[in-house]
Amino acid sequence: MRTIVFDLDGTLIDTAPDLISTLNITLASEGMPEVPYEEARKMIGGGARGMIEKALVAEGHGGDTVKLKAELDRMFGNFVEHYAAHIADHSRPFPELEMALDGLAASGYRLAVCTNKLEWLSVRLLDTLDLTRYFAAVCGQDTFGMQKPDPEVLRRTIVKAGGAPDRAIMIGDSGTDVRTARAASLPVIAVTFGYSEVPIESLRPDRLISSYGELRAAIHGIETAPV
Repeated sequence: MRTIVFDLDGTLIDTAPDLISTLNITLASEGMPEVPYEEARKMIGGGARGMIEKALVAEGHGGDTVKLKAELDRMFGNFVEHYAAHIADHSRPFPELEMALDGLAASGYRLAVCTNKLEWLSVRLLDTLDLTRYFAAVCGQDTFGMQKPDPEVLRRTIVKAGGAPDRAIMIGDSGTDVRTARAASLPVIAVTFGYSEVPIESLRPDRLISSYGELRAAIHGIETAPV
C-alpha cells in the first residue's frame, strides 16, 4: 500500500489566521507595517522564516545580508514564541479532512506529514486538533536539517513512516510541494483551497481536488493510470 504524504499549512489545516496574526504582531513589535491578509496568505508556503524575510525585504531591509540574517533570527525567535502559545486559536482542519483520513487509514494506507514548519510546532498543532493519531511520521524543517523543495526531506519522511520512497503520493497546496514531489519523482495531488502564490492548476499537478471528498478518487486515478 502506498504512503500518502501531506503538507500541513494550507493542505491539512487552515492555519492562515494564526500565522498571519503572529506575523503582524512580530512586525509591529519592530515598528513595521502589517502585511495585508490576502497578501500574507500567499507567503505561507515557504514557512514562517520565509514570511518574515519577504516582509523585511519589502521594507528595504534586504541590502545588508549579515544584518538581514540577524534581524531574521531575532524576529523568527519572537514569532515562534508567540505562535506556540496561539497555535490553534483559529486554525482548523479543512472540511471533510477527518472523514478522508479515516477512510485512507481503514484501507491500510500509511499517512505522514512533511512540512516546512518546525517539527515540534507541527506536532503541537496536530495534538491540539486531535489529528496526530493518523500519522506514522510528522517531519518538519528541523527533523532532518533540510526543508522542501529538497526532495530528500520527502524521501526521508516516507522512510520514517515505514513506507517505500517509490510508493508514495504527495498532497500539497503550493509550488513548493509540487516541486518537491517532482524532484522526488513522485505523483502529486494539489488542493485548490490552500495558499499557492499562483493559480495551482498552472503548476500542472497530477490531480487537482477542491475538497477532501474528492481525495480518494484522485488517489485511485493515480494508482490506475497507465505508466
